[in-house]
Amino acid sequence: MNEEAQTPIKVAIVDDHRMLLGALTEWIRSAADDIEMVAAVATWPELLTHEAFPVDVVLLDLDLKDNIPISIKLQALKAAGVPTMLMSAYSDPNVVREALAAGAQGYIVKSENADMIVEAIRAAVRGDSFISEELDVALSQSSTGSPKLSAQERRVMALYGAGEPVKSVAFKLGISDETAKSYLKRIREKYRVAGVDVGTKVALRKRAIQDGILLQND
Repeated sequence: MNEEAQTPIKVAIVDDHRMLLGALTEWIRSAADDIEMVAAVATWPELLTHEAFPVDVVLLDLDLKDNIPISIKLQALKAAGVPTMLMSAYSDPNVVREALAAGAQGYIVKSENADMIVEAIRAAVRGDSFISEELDVALSQSSTGSPKLSAQERRVMALYGAGEPVKSVAFKLGISDETAKSYLKRIREKYRVAGVDVGTKVALRKRAIQDGILLQND
């Protein structure tokens, strides 16, 4: 029997709203068995001095009232080899761009569902960037032609465009069917904002080939 126990992803959450901190911790715990919540703290110093630090991923509240610039925190976590997913209650595209430029692995709004927060954590471990759905659309509104897709969105578009059903796309990428559907919805919305209709599977396939996401096999 060749069953390997997968090492869980060790996650720390930093948020100064203690009620939200507890709720988020329980929410993520119940949504994924490959994620271990090892620290839930309210301040930046508590994270750095926690016995479990450094962890695999930090979910860091952008709005901690401690007067320490977010760029300093991101640099410190990067130096420790820890990818950071920023969380915020609001979604200003300019703030997001600045955070990503400063070294954040991604950015999620706190209203995101548990499935997508879990996917953001997994993306951080893979080294992929992850942007919350509503932010993603806002960020791509300024682009023209082809929208900017994340690595995971490109994978979903390639598999789905190649003819795979949603269930198969989800299975191959290790995500739930609902998350795969959510990615497809986001991809279509980003293209719609950029003035391109990929509402049908045929249109999506054609666009995936055109944008070099899917290689055409004749």
